[in-house]
Amino acid sequence: MSTSITRRRTAAAALGLATALVLAACSNPDDGGTTEVAATPGGKTKINISPDQNRVTTGKVDSIAAEVPEEIRERGTLEIVNSSGSAAPLTFFATDNKTVIGVEPDIASLVADVLGLELHINSVSWENIFVGLDSAKYDVGFSNITVTEERKEKYDFATYREDNLGFEAKKGSGLKVTGPEDVAGKTVAVSSGTNQEKLLIEWSEENEKAGRKPVTIKYYQNDSDTYLALQSGRIDLYLGPNPTAAHHAATTGRTEVVGSHSGAGAGLQGLIAATTKKDSGLAEPLADALNHVVDNGTYAKVLERWGLSDEAVTESRINPPGLPRTNK
Repeated sequence: MSTSITRRRTAAAALGLATALVLAACSNPDDGGTTEVAATPGGKTKINISPDQNRVTTGKVDSIAAEVPEEIRERGTLEIVNSSGSAAPLTFFATDNKTVIGVEPDIASLVADVLGLELHINSVSWENIFVGLDSAKYDVGFSNITVTEERKEKYDFATYREDNLGFEAKKGSGLKVTGPEDVAGKTVAVSSGTNQEKLLIEWSEENEKAGRKPVTIKYYQNDSDTYLALQSGRIDLYLGPNPTAAHHAATTGRTEVVGSHSGAGAGLQGLIAATTKKDSGLAEPLADALNHVVDNGTYAKVLERWGLSDEAVTESRINPPGLPRTNK
C-alpha cells in the first residue's frame, strides 16, 4: 500500500506475529513454506514464504551502473530502507520471522543487480524512512511509497508499480464500495498518516456536505487488532493497500475486497516509487535500472511470483504527477 503512503506504524515484532497468524492457515511446511494467493481472475499462484527465497536475478549493466554517484559506487552497497510495519506481499518476514521478503525487496534486489551493488536492507518505522533519507543514512526507500506533490518538494521518485487501495470487509458482508456514499455511516479502520486516511477523511467530509452521515474512523496499533475488530463486527471495513487486502483475503478466506481505488484519488492513477533525497543523483540510474528490468522481463517475473501482475507499469518515470495536495 505506499500507500500512499501506506505504511503501517507497527513494530517489527508485531509484524512478524501478524504475518505468522495470517499465513499459518495456508502455508505448507512440506511444500517449502508456500501459500496460495490469487494471481489473476480465476487463477492462483503459490508464493514462497520461506527464508530460502531464490530471488529472480539479473546482470549488471555497466552503462547504468556508471550513472550511480561515486560515493555509492565506491562503497559497493545499495542501502535501501523499508517499513518494519509493512505486510504481505509487500514487505514482511519469512517463516523464520527474521528474513525480510516480499515484492518490494525483490524489486530492490533487481535494481541492485543492474547497478552492480550489494543490496543492504534496513527495516525501520514508517516515519524513520524519511528521517533516514533526509540525513542520507539510506540511499533509497522501497516501501510502497506513493508519489505525492508534497513529497516531491523533498524527494525524487522513480516509479515501479501502480498504487491501488482496497476496502476489505468480512466475507459475505454484502458491502460494495464504489464511492463516498457507500461508506456513509460506516465504521472504517485505516492507518494514520497514510493516503488512504486522507481519502477516507475527504469522503467523510463529502458525505456530510451532501447531507449523508460521516464515516466513523478507527485506528488500531496492528493488523491483528484490525482484523479481530473486522471479524467481531466492531468495524465494517478496513481501508489499506490493495495488495495486502487481496493477499489477506486470499490466504485466510475470512474477508473479501469489496472496492478498490487509486491511491492518488479520482482522475489520477497512483504510482509507487523508489524514493531518494532530492538531487541525490540516484533518480536517473534508478529509473534506468527499473526500465531495464521491465524490458528484460525479470520485473514481470517478480510481480508474478507475488501475485501482483495486475499492478505492473510499462515504464519507470521520474517525478510524474502525484497525489494532489488537495485531493478532490
